[in-house]
Amino acid sequence: MTQPDVVVVGAGPAGCVAALVLARAGVKVCLLDRARFPREKLCGDTLNPGALSILDRLGGIGDRVRGRALPISGMIVTGPGGAIVTSDYPHNLRGASIRRCDLDTILLEVAVAAGADFRAGVHVLEPLMSATRADVIGVRGAAARELRVDAQVVIAADGRGSKLASALGLARFAAAPKRWAFGAYFTGVDGLTARGEMHVRADGYVGVAPLPDQLTNVCIVRERRQALPADCGRADEVVAAAIDRDPALRARFTRARRVSPVASLGPLAIEARHSGCPGLLLAGDASGFIDPMTGDGLRFAFRGGELAATAALEELASGVPAFERLRAARVREFGGKWRVNRAIRSLVGSPGGIQFAACLAEYWPAPVRALIGIAGDVRLVQRPTE
Repeated sequence: MTQPDVVVVGAGPAGCVAALVLARAGVKVCLLDRARFPREKLCGDTLNPGALSILDRLGGIGDRVRGRALPISGMIVTGPGGAIVTSDYPHNLRGASIRRCDLDTILLEVAVAAGADFRAGVHVLEPLMSATRADVIGVRGAAARELRVDAQVVIAADGRGSKLASALGLARFAAAPKRWAFGAYFTGVDGLTARGEMHVRADGYVGVAPLPDQLTNVCIVRERRQALPADCGRADEVVAAAIDRDPALRARFTRARRVSPVASLGPLAIEARHSGCPGLLLAGDASGFIDPMTGDGLRFAFRGGELAATAALEELASGVPAFERLRAARVREFGGKWRVNRAIRSLVGSPGGIQFAACLAEYWPAPVRALIGIAGDVRLVQRPTE
C-alpha cells in the first residue's frame, strides 16, 4: 500500500472509531493490531445510553449493535449489609449488553468498509523518531517479518500497556489504586433482569451483566494489598471464591456453569501525563484508565477515538502538533464526568455510603435516579421532540 497519512495502533473501540472518522474524511489510514479478529477481551460488556448515542451519530452503527445485544434499562447497585439501589435510565432510554468480541468485530468491519487498511497480527514495538528525535514519524513492528510504517501522524490506541506511550514516557501504571479484574462467562445464573448490576463489597466489586444467548458476564474487581502474583496464578479460584463467599450472589449461582476461561487484567489504573507529543496522539486506555465502575468505559473509548481523529485532522491540515489541543478537548469533554465518577467511587466505597443511598432512594428517589442518569451519560443522547 502507499504510505498512509495516519497509522492507528490498536483496533479496539477507540482505534476503530478513530480510523473510521479519518477514513470517512478521506485520509489514508493504516490500522494495526497484534490480534486476529474476532478476539476475546476482558470487559464488562455493557454500553450506556451515551455510548450508544455516539454510535448512532456515526452512521447507524448503534442499530447494528442493538441487533446483536440485549437492551439494558438501568442499574442495580448493592452494598454490604443488603442495601439495594435500583433505578432505570430516564426518558425510557436504554443501554445495551453485547460481548466485546461481537462489538469489536462490528466496529472493525465498519472502519474497513470506510477505507481503513487493516493489518492483523502486527506487534508494534516502538515509535519511529525523526533524525532530531523531536517528533514521531511512524512505528516499527513485526509480523512475519520486521515492519516499518511511516506516517504524518500516529494514534496510539494500543491499550493500558501501550508500548508507544510507555516508550515516550507519556503513561505509566498508577501508584494507587492497585486493582485487578477477573472475568468470565456463565450460563444458568438466576435472578437476572433487564438491568446491569454492580455489587459493591469491602474488598472490591462484582459486575454482572445479562447477555444474548443466555450468557452472563461476571467481572470481579479487587484492590490488592497483598501478594498479587499468587492470586493472579489462581484466577479461577478468585472468581469462584468471590461468588461463594457472597450470600446474595451464591444463591443465584447454584445452577450456574462457567463456560469460558477466567481472564485477568491488572493493575488497572493508568496515569497519562499528556495526550501525546509531536506526531503522536493517545486514545482509549492508552490515554489513561481508571476502572469505570459506573459502566461508562466504552463511552470514553468511543468519544476519545473521535477526539483523537479530530486532532489528527487538524495536525494534517496545519502541520502543527495537535496534542495540546487534544488534551484541552479531553478535559472539556470528560472533566466533569471524571469528577462524578470519583465521587461515586467515594460514596460506594465508604462503610455507610451505599446504605445512605438506599435509604435516600426509598424515601426520595429523584437524586438516585438523577445519578443513574449521569452515570449513563443520558444528557448526550439526542431525543426526538415530542
